[in-house]
Amino acid sequence: MSSYIDCVIDTRPMAQEIDSVSNHIKGTTAAVVAMQAAVIKAENDAADHVCDNVNKGFYALIHSQISQKIAKLQSEVDSHLMKLNQLRKQLIGIKSRMERDYGMISGRYIKLFNGINKNLQVRVYELDKPTIKFAVKEITAISNRPKLLTSTVPVVQAETLAISQRILASNMKNRGALVIETMYEFLNQMKEQKELTDRIMLRSNKTEADACYAIPVIYSESNYDRFGNVRTEVFVSKDCLEQRSQDSVKNVMVAHAPEMNWSKEAIDPEVKSEFNKLLSAANTSDRVKEMANSLFLANEYETIK
Repeated sequence: MSSYIDCVIDTRPMAQEIDSVSNHIKGTTAAVVAMQAAVIKAENDAADHVCDNVNKGFYALIHSQISQKIAKLQSEVDSHLMKLNQLRKQLIGIKSRMERDYGMISGRYIKLFNGINKNLQVRVYELDKPTIKFAVKEITAISNRPKLLTSTVPVVQAETLAISQRILASNMKNRGALVIETMYEFLNQMKEQKELTDRIMLRSNKTEADACYAIPVIYSESNYDRFGNVRTEVFVSKDCLEQRSQDSVKNVMVAHAPEMNWSKEAIDPEVKSEFNKLLSAANTSDRVKEMANSLFLANEYETIK
């Protein structure tokens, strides 16, 4: 049989406890929310810090690389600049040395050509001395005759004027006599040269068949090694002979050379005079000239009989 038990239970303590648990839950919820906000803020700060450090590291790396490239290029530029300065100094030294060499060589050649010009002038003057004397001295005197033979102003007595006119006339006659004498010497020289040329040149009526030519030939023998082997050479003038005639003269000379009789003779005065002229005109030192002269005098000459 069922029974019904009516009892009263007080729920306030449980409600109070539940109410206190609810308050704790609310505090825990607020703490969780605050902790979540702090975590999010910490994550954001950490992300910003990492980004800042990454940016700083990237900029530092780029700056370091650029600085290294600048230092490398600067060192290359400095090395090239030093090399260019060294080359510049070498070029300046070469330029100064070339200027000195040019001055020395030009001075040497100027001296040489001046000596040659003087020697040629003297030789040309000696070739036709009367003509050059007439052209250089007499023509100048004739051109200056109006200046040399000017009349004086008649401010003196008649006797003195007559004497001065006689002096001028005698001076004119003297100069005319010198001109006539110079012309006479010139014409005489021309006549002598014409006679000498006529004696030297061949007659026009002679044919080539019966003509006789004197051809200068140089027969040379030289030792070209220490065993005494002799080399023979024949030189013929190429001005008036054809190649076939030259070969013929050389063959005859080589064939008859062993039969020629050579005899020692003294040095010809004309050869010695010409050698002395060439030696005096040479642009060499006195020591070389003395050695050449001693070798020339010590040499023995032989001619064909």
